[in-house]
Amino acid sequence: MSSQPTPRKLSPDLLQSLQGIKSVRRFPKGATLFQQGSEVAGVYLVESGEVRVLLSTGQSQRQLLEVVGAGTVLGLSECMSGEKYRITAEAGEPTTVAFIPRAWFLEFLREHAEYCMEVVRLLSEDLHGLYHKFRSIGAHPGRPRQRPLDEQLS
Repeated sequence: MSSQPTPRKLSPDLLQSLQGIKSVRRFPKGATLFQQGSEVAGVYLVESGEVRVLLSTGQSQRQLLEVVGAGTVLGLSECMSGEKYRITAEAGEPTTVAFIPRAWFLEFLREHAEYCMEVVRLLSEDLHGLYHKFRSIGAHPGRPRQRPLDEQLS
């Protein structure tokens, strides 16, 4: 029995099972893994280095959401939904990632249903993390509090 995986990371069993369908890519510092708004290509598993997760906030401005390291899965939500990438991922230092094309990843899950709940857990953790990030932004002391909707309508 494998140990409990850390948040947003794949279990050792799943990582081992993905060995046959991944390709390894190396990115120098500053290189873009994928760009917000681009068509989804697949999922990225950070093997070494660090990746800066950025959100475009306007005219060529980007906000750093977080810095992630080895074991982190990027692009999972978009891979599952087929929607365009919602963030930009950029190598913060020389980084090695395992890339799995979307079609291969979805086929893998169809053939290995035992890993579907792990993917659901990862998606849930992503959603939960985003909720807390946006909640903390909204509760920032420098921002005015928004009036309740019923007060706004009167």
